[in-house]
Amino acid sequence: MYKYFFKQILDFLIAFIALSLLSPLFITITIILFFSNNGKPFFVQSRPGKNGKKFNILKFKTMNDKKDIHDKLLPDFQRMTVIGKFVREKSLDEIPQLLNVLMGQMSLIGPRPLLVSYLPLYNKEQARRHNVKPGITGWAQVNGRNAISWKKKFEFDVWYVDNISFLTDIKILSKTFGKVFKSEGISASEEVTMEMFTGTD
Repeated sequence: MYKYFFKQILDFLIAFIALSLLSPLFITITIILFFSNNGKPFFVQSRPGKNGKKFNILKFKTMNDKKDIHDKLLPDFQRMTVIGKFVREKSLDEIPQLLNVLMGQMSLIGPRPLLVSYLPLYNKEQARRHNVKPGITGWAQVNGRNAISWKKKFEFDVWYVDNISFLTDIKILSKTFGKVFKSEGISASEEVTMEMFTGTD
């Protein structure tokens, strides 16, 4: 009952209340990033949702669009802005995804929505992560975030799919606040984002 009914209701109510309370912060960050990112405060990208259905994820834009002499984007760590680094370290870049939750495209808790290009690379077991809505935070995020391997990350995602419950979600939420406060597990190395997933051997 929780998985198919109450979880959706709680997602909407909590997202609405959170966005209302965070609206001053939301507006402030939007204005700052508007000026620091040449009028582009938001990062919008197509991601696979439940059952692989695509939607546009919303995040605060933490990197600029600087390119090299070959017109290719510079590495992430070279494009990260000062304000962008702070916003990402505190996970404030995730706030706009509350809008995705309100639109029913995401849940507060679930496997993180990854790149569309990864869809054909999952094995049958890993693909089960798409049996539920993607989340702003999830079991993998509170157990290492970007500091764990892809294999382990997908194992955590599938575990969550098989063990969704109210108590599990409460546990993940409480751990999420602790991780954000301590800025733990943000990156696996000096790179800003984790290495690309290229498939499982």
